[in-house]
Amino acid sequence: MHEMAIAEGILDIALDYAAKNDAKTIGCISLLLGEMSGVETEALTFCFSAVVRGTIAEDAKLKLHRVPLMGRCRSCGKEVHIEHYDFICPACHTGQLDIISGREMQVEYLEVE
Repeated sequence: MHEMAIAEGILDIALDYAAKNDAKTIGCISLLLGEMSGVETEALTFCFSAVVRGTIAEDAKLKLHRVPLMGRCRSCGKEVHIEHYDFICPACHTGQLDIISGREMQVEYLEVE
């Protein structure tokens, strides 16, 4: 389950930020998760609740924001939501879509005190 490693990484980022800013508690951690990131949100939430026990993030709320998988066609310039990993442009029917969002997996912001 790679969600455990992701949860540990998120906690490491949050704790490092808190230490650098003399924070006593972490109240919220917001994440951007792209459709193509492969993260199972329920598993991540479960793993996060396990890794924060006994830390200053123990009561932190984990906010997950899904980012749609979007592409821009190199031929016609149309921006489209890519569904079912179908990288064919629905407007001009070429297979020249460049991914412009949907691969994100990053801490968006933290709330600390």
